[in-house]
Amino acid sequence: MKLFFASIIALTLFLSCLPNAAQDKAKEHFKKDLLGRINKLRSEGCHCGSVYMPPAPPLTWNDLLEKAANEHAGDMFVRQYFSHMSKEGLSPKDRVVDAGYGLKGYKGYMVGENIAQGQMSVAEVMDGWIKSPEHCRNLMTAGFKEVGVARAGNYWVQDFGMRTPFSAREKALIKSGRIRIIPEKHSGY
Repeated sequence: MKLFFASIIALTLFLSCLPNAAQDKAKEHFKKDLLGRINKLRSEGCHCGSVYMPPAPPLTWNDLLEKAANEHAGDMFVRQYFSHMSKEGLSPKDRVVDAGYGLKGYKGYMVGENIAQGQMSVAEVMDGWIKSPEHCRNLMTAGFKEVGVARAGNYWVQDFGMRTPFSAREKALIKSGRIRIIPEKHSGY
């Protein structure tokens, strides 16, 4: 009897893992598809409206930027609005900092965001962003090094970031007290 119940428990645990494995696989495909399309565009360069944007280095996926994008996409979906500013007045910069993608420990910092609503596929949303000069410029900005993207229903958020670390020499000067870091005042967007 114990063997029977142990078998049932083992089977239940195994079956409960299947949806998670399928979700993980779908999430990895989503990331790979988006990052592949972004980096293909960046490697070729393109016109963003009337402005030519030369090829740019590839982006890497950042889970903190994805977290910020996911929270904003989910919020817009649940609360049915479409804006870079949340209903509480939080900007893209506020959201990525809240997600843990902050300036502390870095000497350079930059963030950007694309949003979309209504597209039903990665190909469709990327096509829309490329056709919009402002969104296209975000996609092609050479200064951005990382990206995280999320979708909730038909709401999409693409957060870009760049953080430049201090060099070993700069870290030594900071540690010795010969250079002092003055914290940035949180100014929003």
